[in-house]
Amino acid sequence: MTTTKKGRKPATSEAPATPANGRLYQRVAHQLFQDLAKGKYGVGDRLPAERELAIEHDVSRPAVREAMIALEVQGLIDVRVGSGAYVRRLPGINDRPGFNVTAFELTEARLLFEGESAALAATNITDAELDELEALVREISDENRRRSVSENADRDFHMSIARATRNLAIINAIEELWRLRSTSPECALLHAKARAANVRPVVEEHSAIVEALRTRDPAKARAAMRAHLAAVIDHLLFATEEQALAKAREAVASTRRRFGSIASI
Repeated sequence: MTTTKKGRKPATSEAPATPANGRLYQRVAHQLFQDLAKGKYGVGDRLPAERELAIEHDVSRPAVREAMIALEVQGLIDVRVGSGAYVRRLPGINDRPGFNVTAFELTEARLLFEGESAALAATNITDAELDELEALVREISDENRRRSVSENADRDFHMSIARATRNLAIINAIEELWRLRSTSPECALLHAKARAANVRPVVEEHSAIVEALRTRDPAKARAAMRAHLAAVIDHLLFATEEQALAKAREAVASTRRRFGSIASI
């Protein structure tokens, strides 16, 4: 029987071919899936670091991060903050790489749809609706101060703008994007990581959207919404890195306290 250089038997599943026209993260995820299926790594093994995988596959680190999330939601790997990604189980005979909408894809779509939603809303929104948005901004600020963030006010804020377009198709489209935010496993996982890294809706960005809408200028409203959602993408990109940094800072502080106590003896 054929074995790997580590002497492990290959997994029983037949590794699927890498898609030629898939997104970068999907190609990386397929290759890692193949590596697991062929027995290159065993259960408990630590996968190469994100930076190493990015170089090996000639992709960006965010693409590697999305690939890891795709494998994590399938239960194949376990990503441990400040430590790395470890093999949780090998693919079984019925396993295939499955892909849902990712948080980055979703936010990219929101940037396009909600940017135009804000532009149209600027021409139709009433003073009462603007006052409602102001109240929601205050509610977002209140939610941010709570230990457990529901982000309900954030959703209500964006849906209120969609309703101000007076276009049911736009309202339904944006409502579906927000539904995917919580129902797509990849989206839910990365947003959970972001919340754990203390990433919260930014009050100032939402206030800027309201101020742009008050001008009744579609271009200004579009720009404010797109700037906000571009910032959301940046927050998601750095969410896991912030977790790792926090863990490292905690370890350094602990070491300093330990040696400080020894020095005082």
